[in-house]
Amino acid sequence: MKLFETYDLNGLPLKNRIVMAPMTRSRADNAEHVATPLIAEYYSQRASAGLIISEGTHISPMGIGSINIPDIYSKEQIEGWKIVTDAVHQKGGKIFAQLWHVGRISHPDLLNGLLPLAPSAINPNFKAFLKKGFVDTVTPKAMSSAEIKSTIKDFVKAAQNAFEANFDGVELHAANGYLFHQFFAKCANDRTDEYGGSIENRARLLFDVLDELKKVVDLKKVGVRLSPSMDHTFGINVDEETIPTFEYIVKNLNDYNLAYLHLSGFTLAEETNPMNRVIETAKHFRKLYEGTLMINKGFDKETAEKAIEDNVADLISFGELFIANPDLVERFIGTLPMNKADRNTYYGIGPIGYTDYPLYQMKV
Repeated sequence: MKLFETYDLNGLPLKNRIVMAPMTRSRADNAEHVATPLIAEYYSQRASAGLIISEGTHISPMGIGSINIPDIYSKEQIEGWKIVTDAVHQKGGKIFAQLWHVGRISHPDLLNGLLPLAPSAINPNFKAFLKKGFVDTVTPKAMSSAEIKSTIKDFVKAAQNAFEANFDGVELHAANGYLFHQFFAKCANDRTDEYGGSIENRARLLFDVLDELKKVVDLKKVGVRLSPSMDHTFGINVDEETIPTFEYIVKNLNDYNLAYLHLSGFTLAEETNPMNRVIETAKHFRKLYEGTLMINKGFDKETAEKAIEDNVADLISFGELFIANPDLVERFIGTLPMNKADRNTYYGIGPIGYTDYPLYQMKV
């Protein structure tokens, strides 16, 4: 099967085309937001994936949007992530760090009483995850030009920190209604300066970050994640400029020789065949993007193999299947039954529902 073939990720050899998608698991239960040996165990258990993309890791204290996230802006956090990357590499795996700024999907209780930063002062009317549970978001502070420039520097520094922590690359999280996506979307961005108004202006932040990144890191080790079809969630609503905006972004990403473009799928509960939306979105942007395309959302072994065989994508990322099946690659290869994930333990403290899912044991 093509799914099990090796793949050259712009110079980085992958042992298969199966990617572990980034998934928030909230296990860094310490005041310093440092990755722990338990987190290292979790990722190393899944090192048979061709590539692991880490959970979103906040690039700065003002980028925080959830509790117990292993972040990447301090020296202590770099050292914590070194434990993780070393554990993955010892198992022969590859791992990228997902760089994350949540923008307005946050709350003052996570930001020392400060308002979340966003392109505009528009409440997403969503939820933020605090120690007391999920709470309503607030109206954020519209970023000043100085705050935008500072955030660009934070992304660059976070990327440098990731490479210092021995990650094989980084992924810019420009999807799922977070900061970059907020700049892209008219429903979240009513600015009138160079970061608002036209499609080119609303896309500017992503390209400003990439332009600064290429001065200090190899862009062949940088991926970008987008979610063009996301609608009516995380405060994002599709409008007549949504697809033209993402077409502009994807076409212009061709100028950067990135590791990959990662499309995060979006489906509606009422859709009888939700995979159709994921595949059609991927096909649309496949025509526009010249580099490696990775796609995500609800794939199993058979649908993933078909997507690769049909040249819809080069790599497939899997989320929930990897939560419950640390040996997902081996289960795919052997056509073995799957563990079922327990949603009640997706977020929490300790190993339960995190590192205690069993490997498949062959019956003698």
